[in-house]
Amino acid sequence: MTIFIENLTFHAIIGTLPKERITPQKIVVNLELDYEYKKPIFINYATLAQIIKNNIKINKYMLIEDALLSLHEEIKSKFIQITSMKLKISKPTILAQCDVSVSLYKNY
Repeated sequence: MTIFIENLTFHAIIGTLPKERITPQKIVVNLELDYEYKKPIFINYATLAQIIKNNIKINKYMLIEDALLSLHEEIKSKFIQITSMKLKISKPTILAQCDVSVSLYKNY
């Protein structure tokens, strides 16, 4: 089974620039994960979306890379049935000319 969470958008403190430490900026997260689905055990996508938002908002990361690694570990630790995960975090407003993103893909 594959779950997609696409373009989960919210505002959070993330970054090293002085303005990034004060003013929340737009964050976009995309997640794709495969897992072993066996009734009645399933992964609730609403729970996943809340984990993503809470992790990034609460931790106020300095680096987007640290946010990515921490979020990856939290999701994997809560849902052991995951067999692969692709995670991408974007900051679409930090540079006027482009979106900036980091991503991670793992098979387990």
